[in-house]
Amino acid sequence: MRDQTADMPWQPGHRPARAAPEASRKGRHHEPRHFAALDLGTNNCRLLIARPQANGFAVVDAFSRIVRLGEGLATTGQLSEAAIDRTIEALKICADKLRRRDVALARSVATEACRRASNGHILIERAYRETGIALDVISAEEEARLAVLGCHILIEPGDDPALVFDIGGGSTELVLVDTRATVPTVLDWHSAPWGVVSLTEHIGPTATDRERGQAYLRMREIVSQSFAPFALRLPKSLANPRLLGTSGTITTLASVHLGLERYDRQAVDGLIVPADAMRGICADLAGKSIADRALVPCIGNERADLVVAGCAILETIMDLWPAVRVGVADRGIREGILRRLISGAGK
Repeated sequence: MRDQTADMPWQPGHRPARAAPEASRKGRHHEPRHFAALDLGTNNCRLLIARPQANGFAVVDAFSRIVRLGEGLATTGQLSEAAIDRTIEALKICADKLRRRDVALARSVATEACRRASNGHILIERAYRETGIALDVISAEEEARLAVLGCHILIEPGDDPALVFDIGGGSTELVLVDTRATVPTVLDWHSAPWGVVSLTEHIGPTATDRERGQAYLRMREIVSQSFAPFALRLPKSLANPRLLGTSGTITTLASVHLGLERYDRQAVDGLIVPADAMRGICADLAGKSIADRALVPCIGNERADLVVAGCAILETIMDLWPAVRVGVADRGIREGILRRLISGAGK
């Protein structure tokens, strides 16, 4: 049976996928064709290369690097030169993979950092000039819909609407989904301008236990205020509110819940975690110093300063949508892009 997610409604105004850079199409041609999706966020640069397979696709190569593209953006309104340089270096690795895998069709998207930065065009131009990768800056709505397209298969069964969330570096997307039909329907969505990078930078550093406690409460208040318009539109008194999260915060916290020494996608993707257990992890991490958080496996130095903001956003989402369990997806925008590319190529 063909994968029905390919039939999800597509938003008007999206930019078409582009063929891969010319260099990647030179040399011998072979089957099966490879497709690629690149997601450049405020914190991470992620690439997936896949080939069509049965009802979906099989991943043949992947890349992920924390680039902190949005570092300092909250205060300056611009992408820093250092952040752009880090990102270009990551994109060069992606371009090399595209060439070596002889990718037939690719789509590369950029999200909140490039939407918000006054100099985002500089990164876009440099990326194309130095790597051949053409980045499309997509809207928050398209970002939300792509995330749902990529991960909705992991939503727990049920008749009530489900809430899918994506905690990014510069924004958080919330999507209300009706899953009763074969093809899920997006009922409503909301994008808040707070992600792990933007919220962390807005609050600033903390030193003492008391400061950490106050900062965490402040984070919760800020996020709650940004969710307020969406909260008013949400259905009430549901029998079985279902909740599914995608992206780095939820997968990191799931790793902590499992006590993993190193990240394991097979263990995390599709995991269901009790909401109370997630709240316990959030409270524990919020009370730790950066140095102590860095000692926690799967957090480390790269995420130690950002994970608490992710915890604050997650707890606020759980207040908004009181599910007893939280689903975890290590899939999202890239998988949504791939499904769309492969479906379109087959027509």
